[in-house]
Amino acid sequence: MPSLLTGSPVERRRGAVMPKLDAPSKAEAVKQQSRQLRGHIARDLADTAAPFDKEGYSLLKFHGIYQGYDRDSATERKQRGDDKLWQFMVRVRIPGGRLTAGQYLALDALADRYADGSLRITTRQSIQFHGVVKAGLKSAIGEINAALLTTLAACGDVVRTVTTSPAPIRDAVHDRLEAETRRLSNYLLPRTGAYHEIWVDGAPWREEAGASEAPDPLYGTRYLPRKFKIGLAIPEDNTIDVLTNDLAILAVFEGDRLTGYNFLLGGGHGMTHNNPKTYPRLATPVAFIQPEDLLEAAAAVVRLHRDYGDRGNRRHARLKYVIAENGEEWARERLSEYLCKSLEPCREMPAFAVPDHLGWHEQGDGKLYLGIPISSGRIAGKTRAALREIVNRFRCDPILMPSQDIILSEIRPADRDSIEAMLREHGVRLAGDMRPAERWALACPALPSCGLALTEAERVSDDIVAAIEARLRLYGLEHERLSIRITGCPNGCARPYTGDIGIIGRMPGYYALFVGGDFEGTRLNAPLADKVPLHGIAGMLDPLFALYASARDEAEGFGDFCHRIGMPALQRALAAPQKGAA
Repeated sequence: MPSLLTGSPVERRRGAVMPKLDAPSKAEAVKQQSRQLRGHIARDLADTAAPFDKEGYSLLKFHGIYQGYDRDSATERKQRGDDKLWQFMVRVRIPGGRLTAGQYLALDALADRYADGSLRITTRQSIQFHGVVKAGLKSAIGEINAALLTTLAACGDVVRTVTTSPAPIRDAVHDRLEAETRRLSNYLLPRTGAYHEIWVDGAPWREEAGASEAPDPLYGTRYLPRKFKIGLAIPEDNTIDVLTNDLAILAVFEGDRLTGYNFLLGGGHGMTHNNPKTYPRLATPVAFIQPEDLLEAAAAVVRLHRDYGDRGNRRHARLKYVIAENGEEWARERLSEYLCKSLEPCREMPAFAVPDHLGWHEQGDGKLYLGIPISSGRIAGKTRAALREIVNRFRCDPILMPSQDIILSEIRPADRDSIEAMLREHGVRLAGDMRPAERWALACPALPSCGLALTEAERVSDDIVAAIEARLRLYGLEHERLSIRITGCPNGCARPYTGDIGIIGRMPGYYALFVGGDFEGTRLNAPLADKVPLHGIAGMLDPLFALYASARDEAEGFGDFCHRIGMPALQRALAAPQKGAA
C-alpha cells in the first residue's frame, strides 16, 4: 500500500474532488502563512513584558501552549489601569497517559519552577501546567523535552494526544493497545522543524526561517480545519469514552489474536448554546481495517478531514459534520479510494463496559497497580507530595487516566502496605473512601485560567457533587454508580454530553442540565433544564432521583432510566409539587 504521507492515491490518479467551501477563515490564512508553524513566535518570545499577538496566539496552540490571563484579577487590574496578568497553559503530549517514574518526577519539579505549583491531569490522559509566565515558557518546554516528552501537537488543528485504556494489564490485548497507541501518536505527529528550532535549539530569529521547508506530508501548509482526536479501545473497557473521538478505533480480538479494527468516525462534544447547527455527536461505524493497515488507515481518516472539512466556518469544521452530512457509506468509499483497496463495514463487537481501575488490581505478571482518585485531576498540596515521595522511593510508573485520576503501576506486592500507609499519612483519600458520585465525576478547569469559560467548573465541582450526593442519600441511592460531568462552557472538555448527568456552563453562576446518557458511553444525553443556578442544581435533580428510586428496573442506571421513561415524563416530574422542597 502506498504511504499516505507522500500523497494520496486518489489525488495521483485523477485528483480528489474537494467540496466547495466558503472563503477561508482568518485562522486558515495564519496557518498557511506561518512557514510551517513558525510565524513570529521566536521573535516575540524575547519580549517577556508583552503578550503574543493574535497570530502568535493561534500558532502557539500547535506547540502545546494556550495564552490567557488570570480572569480573577482582570476587572480589578483594569480599574487600576493595569494590564491583564498574562499567563500560559502548557500541555504535554503523553500517548495513553504512560509515564516513567523519572518522567513524572521531572514534570513534578516543573510545577514549582514554572507553574502554579500543581499538575493537572486532563480527560485525554495528559498533563497541563497552569500559570506559566512568558519568561519561563522556553525553559519549561526545554525541560519537558529533556525528559523525552513533548508539547508539540498537544493542541492545535492536528491529531492530538492519542488515548487508550489506562489499565497496565500484562496480556496480549493490553500490550497491543499500548504499543499501537504510541505508534499512532508518532506516525501522525507534524513533521515541522519549527518546534525544535524555537523551544529546544533556541535558534536565533530569522524572518525567512522555514521558507524553504517542504509542506508537511500529511497536514500540508494549512494543517487540519480543526482539532482531531483519536482513541483506541476495546469494547470491554471504554474508560476513554472512545465514541467521543473524531476517530474511534475499536480493536477486535478473538482470544489473544487481533483480527483487526473497527473504525468509527465523527465523534465530538463541542457545541454552541442557541446554535442548533452545532451539536455533540458520537462516532458511528464506517469500516473494518486489517491489523497491518492501521497506521495508513488512520492517516486516511486524517486526510478525509483535511480535504473535506469546512475551512470557512470553524464552528462547522470538525469531522463530525462531514460524516453527519455525507454519511458513513460515503466515508467508507473515500477511505477505500485513499487506501486503494475496498473496505468492508465494521464487524460485530461485544457490548461496551466501563471497568473500575481505581483501587488495587493485579497486573497479571505478579505485580500490582493502584488507581488513586484525584479531584478534578488537580495534583497539588499533600497529594502531590505523597505521589512524589512514592514514585521516587518505589519507582512506580504513573499512568494518567481519562477519568482525571492516576494509576501507579509496577508495584511489588511487598510494597503495598507501605504505599497505602504513605498515602494515608498525607491524608490522601483512596477509592474505598469515596461514594460513586464523586468517584466518577469529571470537571474541566474553567475559571480562572480558561478564556472560553462562561462560569465555574473545577472550583465548584466538589460542592456540586456533594449536594447531589446528599439528595441521593435521601432516596437510598448513594451507592448507585453515577457519572457526573461538569464544564464551564458548552465546548465539552469533560465530556458532559455522555454519561448520566451533564452540567454545562450557561452564563456566570448558571448551568444547563442534560440527562439520559448511559454510563458505558454509547448514548448522548439530552437537555433537561436551562439556566439553572449553581445552588439549584441538586434541587432540580431531586424529583428525578425520587422517581428513579420508586420506578427503576432492577440494576438500571440513572441515565438508562431517564432515557427509558423519556423527557416528557421527566419534565412532568419537575413540574409536580415537591414535598419539603428547599
